[in-house]
Amino acid sequence: MKVTELISNHSGTGISFEVLPPLKGKGISQLFKNIDVLREFNPLYINVTTHRSEMVYKSTPDGLYQKMTERSRPGSVAVAAAIQQRYNIPAVPHIICSGYSKMETEYALIDLNFLGITNLLLLRGDKAKHETRFTPNENGHAHASELQLQVNDFNRGYFLDGTKMDIITGEQFSYGVAGYPEKHDEAPNMEIDVHWLKNKVDNGADYIVTQMFFDNTKYYDFVRRCREAEINVPIIPGIKPIINLNQLTVLPKVFHVDLPSELANELFRCKTDEDAKTVGVEWCTSQVKDLIANGVPSIHFYSLNATQSVRKVASAIY
Repeated sequence: MKVTELISNHSGTGISFEVLPPLKGKGISQLFKNIDVLREFNPLYINVTTHRSEMVYKSTPDGLYQKMTERSRPGSVAVAAAIQQRYNIPAVPHIICSGYSKMETEYALIDLNFLGITNLLLLRGDKAKHETRFTPNENGHAHASELQLQVNDFNRGYFLDGTKMDIITGEQFSYGVAGYPEKHDEAPNMEIDVHWLKNKVDNGADYIVTQMFFDNTKYYDFVRRCREAEINVPIIPGIKPIINLNQLTVLPKVFHVDLPSELANELFRCKTDEDAKTVGVEWCTSQVKDLIANGVPSIHFYSLNATQSVRKVASAIY
């Protein structure tokens, strides 16, 4: 069932959250424990993040260094399959441009098709750590809009080389894309950002999930702009509770989001991370209550490293 159908068939405001695949060499037990903490709130679906490969240099026996690529968190497809099998909850793996070739993406789509995982979130992804600007892999996609065209071709039954396939089983892929209430940091202005978002929706995106935000007025203004641009798909707010003092400066720097003065002042008064976590839960709870009162389609929690805080927020609301 599509994410949009899961939302429309649900009574009340649904909930979803994200999980992080384990590091290479680690087991999946902790991931399951995190899901168990939030499963009581009947999530409509669970997102599975995907991480790009990075360029590393490793020493060789002759004392030289060899440049090679390494992915610290492999297995997003396998993790999504494990979640769906264990919990019977739809898993939504992220499919990204960053660090992947078109052929690697095609193989991932084939595997997901065989596994019956038909919901995706399509993203460009982050630039590599050594890059000053995003650069696609050789034979990779530069933009999420290009990635979605590959998925669309796959849904129509065509491989990258244009040959017809006969492997499609069950439902075709349905996918969402990202939206930025405070503008993507590389977009020149909000009007251009919304223009390209409409292009993605016109080309088949079924829904939008937003970047995290801490000021609900930014979300409401973003939705208004989208509706004026005739973007009529569900726009799901992405929410994250602050869990430590460091995020007061890290979140604006990394995710290009503003913290409202009231929230920032509260965090400045905190002495410990536990104090900041309490403020984060209270602020997030207030945000979610207001969003629900204003009829949002669902709430998506960025729960990475914040499982217990998300549980406190959800317990106060659901």
